Amino acid sequence: MSAKNVAEKMLWGGRFTHGQDPLMVKYNSSLPYDRVFWSQDIRGSIAYARANVSTGVLTQKEFSEIERGFKQIAEEWRMDSFVAKDTDEDIHTANERRLSEIIGEEIGGKLHTGRSRNDQVATDMRLWLRDELRTLDSYLSDLIKVTVGRAEREIDLIVEVASFQSSQQDANKTAIQMPGYTHLQKAQCIRWSHFLLSHAAAWVSELERLRELIKLVNRSPLGCGALAGNSFKIDRMAMAKELGFDDALYNSMNAVADRDFAMNTMQWGSSFMLKVSRWAEDLIIYSSLEFSFVRLSDAYSTGSSLMPQKKNPDSLELIRGKAGRAFGQMAGLMMTIKGLPTTYNKDLQESVEPLLDHIKTVGDSIQIATGVLSTLTTNPDKMAAALAPEMLATEIADYLVRKGVPFRECHHISGRIVALAEKTNVPMDQLSVQQFKDVDVRFDDDVLSCLDYEHAVELKDALGGTSRSAVMQQIEVLKKVLKWPLDLWRIH
Repeated sequence: MSAKNVAEKMLWGGRFTHGQDPLMVKYNSSLPYDRVFWSQDIRGSIAYARANVSTGVLTQKEFSEIERGFKQIAEEWRMDSFVAKDTDEDIHTANERRLSEIIGEEIGGKLHTGRSRNDQVATDMRLWLRDELRTLDSYLSDLIKVTVGRAEREIDLIVEVASFQSSQQDANKTAIQMPGYTHLQKAQCIRWSHFLLSHAAAWVSELERLRELIKLVNRSPLGCGALAGNSFKIDRMAMAKELGFDDALYNSMNAVADRDFAMNTMQWGSSFMLKVSRWAEDLIIYSSLEFSFVRLSDAYSTGSSLMPQKKNPDSLELIRGKAGRAFGQMAGLMMTIKGLPTTYNKDLQESVEPLLDHIKTVGDSIQIATGVLSTLTTNPDKMAAALAPEMLATEIADYLVRKGVPFRECHHISGRIVALAEKTNVPMDQLSVQQFKDVDVRFDDDVLSCLDYEHAVELKDALGGTSRSAVMQQIEVLKKVLKWPLDLWRIH
């Protein structure tokens, strides 16, 4: 086919007298990736044709033929038998060209009356994105359910912990506890379940934002034409209702140029990926031999081509790495949009590919995260072994607060106890009562009672804390947010 013929066969070819450079044809084409919108494009075209029966542009018989033709085209796409041609520069051109082949150009040529690919592509993208975001909603809900379910199941997981009051041969049974960290330094003792819920709480905030995002996406630009609107009194609200939109966009110029829905999606996706990346980093650290708090399933690990002993957390590392990919897509689209004049410009075609990949990246990451969390095993003994007496320094300060000593003074006194333990090379929980009293006479004989990890955890019983009652309260709050039957919260 000559370059001249290529131009003549384009939807816009009538005005041109010379053909395109073959490289330009490929450079301009979006069909290799926007073909994913075939279903949305057909649905939008049928709704548009139906509305044009009311305007008088189409007869009922002509609409029936158009609908019949699109049903055949949809079947071809489903069966992967649709044959694209060189002149099909995008999904809209391909579908309309095939429609005219099936029902004839006399009827097929009427479909595009008053319509532009500007409002058509925006409609297709919003329809596709709305459905994809609803799928992400289900994926993210599942991840949160697995997290909360595991936190509930393991809230009373029993470990053997030697206490300061026991000999090394004796042990007390206690709920699973682990160090909580600030600055990646051991800070205070927490429940394993509390750690899990810290991430579930972050993800719930993203779920709430996602549901607001879906509402913003679910608005129809169909019927806005190229930029100035429709000349045939088409009922845009009727089309919006048929396609399941909540509303129609009210300014035609903004409707065809707007890519906020794509940008906002990538902003949301980047925010979520940031949070799941931090979760992945935690588990990468906790699964290392230096920590060994958790062990990943073989299903989500890989090995080394050289070192037989290695079990690498590649699933988590890829989640962490793909967060950067998501951020880049968001920043790239914003840079594409920022300098565009009103209204539609071909630069906006560059919103499609990153959006498609972004949705896949986020969706795959959520599912991998769910799989990792569903199958990993905990090592409570390693968690318990990582507990250190100095993590109870705040408990010593709180002990004195309960005796009426101002906290700032208590903080200094507790610091002197820590310094004494370091100077004498004696763990803080093995100092004698007299050594405590030598630091401050307000210590009583019961001071050693505050040097107990489980006791320290259970004291944190205010809303949001790490005690059993506070953690159970968090679990119930999260269940209500998700509005899920309790019997579906089990880990299988």
